[in-house]
Amino acid sequence: MAGGSNGRLACAAVTGAFANDPLAPLAQLPGVADAAEEAREALGRAHRHRANLRGWPANAAESALRAARASSVLDGGALQLSEDGTPDPVLAGALRVSEAVEGGETALVGVWRRAPLQALARLHALAAADLADDDQLGRPRLDPEMSARLTLLGDIVTGRTSVPAPVLAAVVHGELLTLAPFGTADGIVARAAARLVTMSSGLDPHGLGVPEVYWMRQSGDYRSAARGFASGTPDGLTAWILLSCRALHAGAREALAIAQDAS
Repeated sequence: MAGGSNGRLACAAVTGAFANDPLAPLAQLPGVADAAEEAREALGRAHRHRANLRGWPANAAESALRAARASSVLDGGALQLSEDGTPDPVLAGALRVSEAVEGGETALVGVWRRAPLQALARLHALAAADLADDDQLGRPRLDPEMSARLTLLGDIVTGRTSVPAPVLAAVVHGELLTLAPFGTADGIVARAAARLVTMSSGLDPHGLGVPEVYWMRQSGDYRSAARGFASGTPDGLTAWILLSCRALHAGAREALAIAQDAS
């Protein structure tokens, strides 16, 4: 979903300038603080379910599979394997990405904390392996503005903001959808990056939530809200962040259903 060129990193539309914490104004938008807290509480309940106290690895694997399938559909791919067991290229990439993210500290979460742009390159190399030429994998478009915005995004992820994790996840997700930095599989990369935010921040450390299913089921609202984010208007930013928080809340319910099935 290539976005417009209007949407500087979300906060610019609200403040007109970058302060010490450029995302701080977003946490003050109407309804955002409450929605973020509700998402946090819902994910906390999922993590406290008895089936997730020790059996979370199996449940996290199921969550990762559901996330990959839903993310594939949102990028125009298949929901499941073909009859001969061969996934289409988009689904294959989404599955590879999901496996890498699910690996936690031993995989991409640790890289994301230290070097988010490196993690993004790895995500794209996995997501687009069957969609792009080898020399394009992991390489964002050569554009000074693109480079500046990705650098700023990396700076924010590595500590330039203290906004609640649901807000940061929404901004990372929306900015990557808007920028479409790679030209292929950008949606899968953006949603995986949002998942890395929730895991690395401790909001959803085991990756049990499945917000991707909500976005898939509400794909019209998802795309409309993403356009609103790209517009950079306060109303557009608010709508996107609130939708993202609703997806995290719904993803927590999906996690509870997985846990209950495993009990």
